[in-house]
Amino acid sequence: MPHIKVSPFDTAKIDTAVGDFIKFRAVGSSSAKEIVLLSDKREFFLDIVKKEGEYLIKPNKITKGSDTELLKDMLNRFANVLGLDILHSNTAPKPFKPKNADEFFKTVEDFYEFKSDFKNIKLEVGFGSGRHLLYRAQEEPETLFIGIEIHSPSINQLLKQINIKGLKNIFVVNYDARLLLEMLPSNILDTIYVHFPVPWDKKPHRRVISDAFVREALRVLKKGGQLELRTDSQNYFEYSLEVFSSLKQSSFKVEKNIDIPVVSKYEARWRRMEKNIYTLTLDSLSESKARELKIDFTLENCNTNTKIPQESIIKEDFFVHFGKKYTRTDNKGFVVECSFGGFNTPEKKMIIVGEKCYYLPGNPVKSLVNYKAHNIIREVLNG
Repeated sequence: MPHIKVSPFDTAKIDTAVGDFIKFRAVGSSSAKEIVLLSDKREFFLDIVKKEGEYLIKPNKITKGSDTELLKDMLNRFANVLGLDILHSNTAPKPFKPKNADEFFKTVEDFYEFKSDFKNIKLEVGFGSGRHLLYRAQEEPETLFIGIEIHSPSINQLLKQINIKGLKNIFVVNYDARLLLEMLPSNILDTIYVHFPVPWDKKPHRRVISDAFVREALRVLKKGGQLELRTDSQNYFEYSLEVFSSLKQSSFKVEKNIDIPVVSKYEARWRRMEKNIYTLTLDSLSESKARELKIDFTLENCNTNTKIPQESIIKEDFFVHFGKKYTRTDNKGFVVECSFGGFNTPEKKMIIVGEKCYYLPGNPVKSLVNYKAHNIIREVLNG
C-alpha cells in the first residue's frame, strides 16, 4: 500500500488547510491515530499513525479503494499542501499497464439493473481453473457466461485466458454467488452450473446449496432452465438431494459417473481413482414473478450526539457491529467504523455523521441482509 513517513508535526495545521481537497480531521480515543478526509475524484480517509520520531500517513484500509496511482497522487498532494518533511515514501508513479481483459471483470454493482443483448445467459458458481467455463464459451459464442469465483489467482488466470483466446462472452465476478443471485432479474438465466463446490462437512451453513440458494436459483432461471450440481462428495450429494426433494414442487434428475465434454484435472484424477461423481439437475418448472430491488441506503436525521452501542447487534441472518469512533475537530459530528450484513459476506464501512450522514467508500451492496442491517444502523444513528 502506498504510504509516506514524515517528521512529527502539529496536526492542528491540517484544520487550517481545510477546503475543497482536505475536508476535515477527526481524532480517536487514542491520541496515537487521527484520520483526515480527502476529496478529489472521490473521497477517502488517510490514517495518521503517530510513532516516536516519525508519523506514518497511509490510505485508510476501509475507504482506500483499488486505484493505487490515485492514492499515490493524493498522498503526495497532501504532503505538499502541508509542507511536510518526508522521511520515506513509496508514492512515485508507475507507468500505466493495461490489465488483462479488464472490461470483462465486473463488480456486483454492474448487475443492479442488468440487461444483456445475448440470446442466452448461463452462470457458473466457483469456476476454479476456468476450464469448463472457457470450453462452454468457445462452443456457444451466442451465449453470455457469468463466472463467479472468490479465489483471486483463479480469477486472474481466467482473465488472461479470455484475453489470449479473444473471447467476448464471459463476465467474471469476485463475489459470493448466493448474494449475486439477489441482484439478477427474474427469469434471465438458462443454466446455473455448480461444479464440485467445497463440501464444508464440518461447517454445513457455508455450503452454496441451501434452501435459500435454490429458491433464488429457481427465480432467476427461465422456465425450462436448469441448475446443474456435480460433486464427488457422498455427503454433499445426499444433502443436496434432500434440499431438492424438500421443494413443494420439483423435477430433478440424478446421474452417476456420466461423461461430459470437458472435465477438470481434479475430476480426471478422481476418475482414475474410481471415485463416484454425482450429477443432480434441477428443472425450473414455471416463470417467476418479476422482482425489483427497492432498497434505499439513505442515512438521514442522524443525531451527532447519539450514543454508539459497544456490543454487537446479532440477528438471525445478519449483524451490526460499531467499531472505532473518531470525533471531528470542526465540532460538526463524528466518524465511526461499522461492520454489518450477512455473516458470510459482511460489509465494512466508515460512516460520516454530521451535516450529511453517509457511508464511505459508498453504499453497501443491495442485498436484503444489508438492508436489514442498514435499518438498524439508521435507528441507532437517529438516536
